[in-house]
Amino acid sequence: GKLGRYPPWPGKIVNPPKDLKKPRGKKCFFVKFFGTEDHAWIKVEQLKPYHPHKEEMIKINKGKRFQQAVDAVEEFLRKTKGKDQASSHNSTEEKNRRNSSEERGKQSAGEEKRKASLSEGKVKKGTGEGKKRVSSISSERGSKSPLKRAQDQSPRKRGRPPKDEKDLTIPESSTVKRVMTGTVAGFKWPPSVSEPVKDNDPHFHHFLLSQTEKPAVCYQAITKKLKVCEEDTGSTSIQAADSTAVNGSITPTDKKIGFLGLGLMGSGIVSNLLKMGHTVTVWNRTAEKCDLFIQEGARLGRTPAEVVSTCDITFACVSDPKAAKDLVLGPSGVLQGIRPGKCYVDMSTVDADTVTELAQVIVSRGGRFLEAPVSGNQQLSNDGMLVILAAGDRGLYEDCSSCFQAMGKTSFFLGEVGNAAKMMLIVNMVQGSFMATIAEGLTLAQVTGQSQQTLLDILNQGQLASIFLDQKCQNILQGNFKPDFYLKYIQKDLRLAIALGDSVNHPTPMAAAANEVYKRAKALDQSDNDMSAVYRAYIH
Repeated sequence: GKLGRYPPWPGKIVNPPKDLKKPRGKKCFFVKFFGTEDHAWIKVEQLKPYHPHKEEMIKINKGKRFQQAVDAVEEFLRKTKGKDQASSHNSTEEKNRRNSSEERGKQSAGEEKRKASLSEGKVKKGTGEGKKRVSSISSERGSKSPLKRAQDQSPRKRGRPPKDEKDLTIPESSTVKRVMTGTVAGFKWPPSVSEPVKDNDPHFHHFLLSQTEKPAVCYQAITKKLKVCEEDTGSTSIQAADSTAVNGSITPTDKKIGFLGLGLMGSGIVSNLLKMGHTVTVWNRTAEKCDLFIQEGARLGRTPAEVVSTCDITFACVSDPKAAKDLVLGPSGVLQGIRPGKCYVDMSTVDADTVTELAQVIVSRGGRFLEAPVSGNQQLSNDGMLVILAAGDRGLYEDCSSCFQAMGKTSFFLGEVGNAAKMMLIVNMVQGSFMATIAEGLTLAQVTGQSQQTLLDILNQGQLASIFLDQKCQNILQGNFKPDFYLKYIQKDLRLAIALGDSVNHPTPMAAAANEVYKRAKALDQSDNDMSAVYRAYIH
């Protein structure tokens, strides 16, 4: 979440997507940066008008990408000037044709046309102020995807332009002017060289981003929906229903929360629980990982048993079936802290047999049990945008509502214990197999003399285009295998999914083939790298 220092960059205020709420705190505007696909909420004091600062900023930034961005601004200004002249001409003709009674109180045709696409362009206050991540909007779909850093330094200019490009303007209404000029003392909008600025004229604003400090407050907040999926009586169909706390800020439960396991996923989850105001006690096998969360306000538990006995609801997120069993059944384990009314939520991705066994021993001591494995990766965990698959005690699921809203964007309740484990393994089986296929295609392109970048560009223009495809291909192209989802864990999930198929005599030949490739990657010492490092299994 900490962006650090970045050079000034040209951008324009644009219309944020419908599902993107404005952050609380200081006044911010949603900015698209020229020469990139990046967007971010930016505090008003970090915006400077383009023309007065243009020469100064060109001197500071000598990079090729910055020059391309400036060229893009100039081209944009030329087009805008042409459009506005045409719009002005058209609107005059329109006025002459209409009678005065029809025209009274209406805007010019040019303004009407632009404002039709700007119904969502009002400045709103955001909810969920604890969400502190700056990201980029997926141009492919209106998903609530986690966003990349606004001034991402890596050359990521590719793929189709955002479909909502035509919507990315905000008219310079008196409201916008008032917000901007009222926040910064002595700040005035100088008229642009290409356009005189008028109160009701929907011209674009052009800025250089002057980011001389770490943005402490200005982050995007995403309204998230908590979906409840339950089986209809006498039917196997799954119904989705919105929860009550869809649009407001999350009200944290007053129950004491425990959390066991601070790995890639657990760390982001705990951070978001704390940000949303939950009381959290943490434990990790290697205790030093707890230090950061103690500084953020968490309490330290000495053993899993102690955490469970002092908390109302204890969550756990560990690596595999063996770790999940040891955590519950081992010395000073979860089971020793369970007494009637205590709640245990296992978020680990394990097999259905393991989770069923754990549920039985917890319930036998009077405890309540919920399985809640999560679909996502480290980035989504940090952004509080995980997908939660839950099963077991329905009342406990509802008691976890504020926690699930803090850590995830969607939550599904799938019925009896074991269902979430099976569903999670199937989801990760598909993901792991797809990752191996991506790596196979990129390496085949390389050995047959084809450009890997061009292959990615082609895929990004087609129906397979997705955030996952793009991110994983970028990892491979850049040789960056820093773990977002450990390769050893996706291999474990493939192994468990194949075993699930075995248990019902169902063939899983694709998963079996992918599993062999991941095993080869593990033999090549790629276990602790990202799953995209399966690429290295294909290199001769």
